[in-house]
Order: sequence, then structure tokens, then C-alpha cells
Amino acid sequence: MKLWKKTLISLAATCSVSTSIAAPVELDKVSVIVNEGVILQSDIDTSMKTLRANAKKNNQALPPQDVLVEQVLEKLIVDTIQTQEAERIGVRIDDNRLNEAIAEIAKNNNQTIDQLTASVAAEGLSYSAFREQVRKELAASEARNALVRQRINILPAEVDNLAEILAQETNATVQYKIGHIQLRFSDDQTKEELEVQATELVEELNSGKDFSTMAYTYSKGPKALQGGDWGWMRKEEMPTIFADQIKLQNKGSIIGPFRSGVGFHILKIEDVKGLETVAVTEVNARHILLKPTVILSDEGAKSQLNEFIRRINAGEATFGDLAQQHSQDPGSAVQDGELGYQTPDLYVPEFKHQVETLEKGTISAPFKTVHGWHIVEVLDRREVDRTDSAMKNKAYRILFNRKFNEEAGAWLQEIRASAFVEMVGDNENDN
Repeated sequence: MKLWKKTLISLAATCSVSTSIAAPVELDKVSVIVNEGVILQSDIDTSMKTLRANAKKNNQALPPQDVLVEQVLEKLIVDTIQTQEAERIGVRIDDNRLNEAIAEIAKNNNQTIDQLTASVAAEGLSYSAFREQVRKELAASEARNALVRQRINILPAEVDNLAEILAQETNATVQYKIGHIQLRFSDDQTKEELEVQATELVEELNSGKDFSTMAYTYSKGPKALQGGDWGWMRKEEMPTIFADQIKLQNKGSIIGPFRSGVGFHILKIEDVKGLETVAVTEVNARHILLKPTVILSDEGAKSQLNEFIRRINAGEATFGDLAQQHSQDPGSAVQDGELGYQTPDLYVPEFKHQVETLEKGTISAPFKTVHGWHIVEVLDRREVDRTDSAMKNKAYRILFNRKFNEEAGAWLQEIRASAFVEMVGDNENDN
């Protein structure tokens, strides 16, 4: 007991001497409390250094010190709240995605990774700190994208209206090769009977019947003896009744029947020149989703999905049966987990990566997204000509980007207003 006391006293004395001799070291301190997190003085210092270094590099004048500190603090607060949102919904950025992002940063700066590392060091930031900063920004961005997407509602009419405007801008250069069948009103048939005949012809054409042969046989139009061929025309060169029907259809589209004062008409777009073409790969996949709860942990969900994989591979159960019984995605669960043919871009990044890289008929290992834990199987892939929807896709992207930017601003204001923020001490910075 005496020996223990002597040792303790000796250690205390040593510490006392060391403390009196060593140079004082200023410890990092908390500058702002944000919900359950904090912003340290070192975070502010680093941001200020980076900002000043970039301004110097670009010969950019900076505002007064107090304004600069206020702006930096506000950005750090908003970034911290977004990072907390990412943690709340379970966003995780693994090292592979982080490395890809850093490689992209270096590429955009026309640098190698070594040169980027040197640039970061020249700004007074360690490479490990830079990596974590990028990781946080990626997680915050992904959380923002996921949460803001849920707020966006684009009506089909909005897409159609904008697509029409865009189409008018491009129609000056677009040419269509048109086939035409006209069924004329007569005393031998009622209008109802003629409409039924026109509808039947369209069904036969859609099933593969030759358009020119059908035009020779049935058409009473001016080009009947040419197999209904009107040749190449821009929309402004067509009869108005044709131009009104041609929107954004692609090669091979059958249009009609539609009515005019003389009868019913059927059009075929034999070919198109000058219209943006889009060919996409669609994937038909199925999945099982488990959502972690207070009772079901991440590890528990992952373990349960691994057990599902074992049972499927052993022939003890089918993917479809397990999806119906256990998947927490109600829309797909009733379809044996099947999501239908979709372009991978519609899915969140982790899910998109799986459906793009999995071999057909292979079940993935369990993986996590913002929605929960999944296993997914790719059933089929197909190439689809989307020329007919190219303009609608463009219109949708424009509308989405507009609404995303509006909603992202509103979302940031909301999470900032609802956050608990407390300044601790004096945040003036002289660096």
C-alpha cells in the first residue's frame, strides 16, 4: 500500500514538473453547438485558411473579417445539419466511392492524386482531413438528393407542354417520311362502321401487316397508288391535319385513327431525320427490402437477408415467395419483388450500382441504401429505342432541375430554422 502511494506521488510530481517546463499548448475548443453536434474552432480556422488561399489564387478580394467569419460560420452550420441528416437516414460513403470522387476532383483540376495531395498540404490541410471532408460532403449531397426528391412532383401535363415547346424549337430541322391511309365517308357505311374498320386496320398494322399494301388496298387518299407514301417533309410542309398529330413519335410509329371532315386517317412514320435519338438499357430486377427498427438492427437485417440467400440457393424457398412474405416494399412485394423494366438512373446510387453490374440471374450480397437493407436479382436486360421520348426526357430533366433547385433551397431553410444552434464564446477569427 505504501509502495502504491509513493508511486502515485512520484507520478504526480513528474507531471507537475513536466507541466511547468513544457510550452503551453492551446487546446481546440467548441465554437458552435448544432443539435447534438459541435463545430470546433479548428473547423473554422481550416475553412478560413482554405477560403483565403482560394481567394489569393484567384485574385479575389474578400469582405471584412466580421462578415467573412459570419459567412463561414453559417456555411459550417448548414453543412453540419446536412451531415446529421445523412447520418439520420443512414447514408454511408465507402472508401471506393470516396476514392472515385477524389480522382474526379483531381481530374477536374488537371492534377494527379499526388499533385492534389500537395495542393491540399499547401493550404494547411492534411490529406486524411481532406478525405474526411470530401466524405462528409458526399454524404450530405446524397442525403439532400434523397430527401429533396421526395418533395418534387412533376405532372405529365407539365412535361408534355414543355416538350411541345422544345419540339417547336427543333422542328425546323426535323424531317419525317410519312405513310398515309384515308378511309372516306360514304353512303355505303355509317360513320361508326367506318371507325370500326379504321380501328381494325390499326390493329393489323401494329401486328406487323405491311403499310403500303394496306394503303393500296384500302386508302382513298391522294397517295393511295404510291402505297400512301408522302415522302420526306418537315412539319410546316405537311397538311395541317398531319402536323397536328405528329408530336414526338419515333420511326415505325402508327398514329390514329383520327377523324377529319372527309373521313378517318392513319399515319405511319416510316423514318425520321434530325431528331435526337436515345437508346437506353432497361433492367428488370426484383428485390427484398428489410427496414431496420428498434428491434431489428442493421446486423440483424443483413443476417436475415443472408439466410434468405442460403434458402433460395438450397432450393428451400423461392425469391418470389420470400419477397411476398418478408419484403417491406409493398409495391413490389405483391409482384414477387419484381420492379419491372426500368432505367437504372431511377434508383438510388447503391441500388443503381447493383442492377448495372450484377450478372443476369445472380443474387447480390445484402447492401444498404437510404431505404433499408436489400438483396436484388437481375432478371433481364434489354435495349430500348427511346427516340419517341427523347424530347419528353429532356423536358422532364429541365423541370426536375428547376424544381430540385427550388425545393433544395426551401429544404435547407427548413432544416436550418428547425435546428438548435448555440454560439459558444467569441467566434472572431484573426487567421
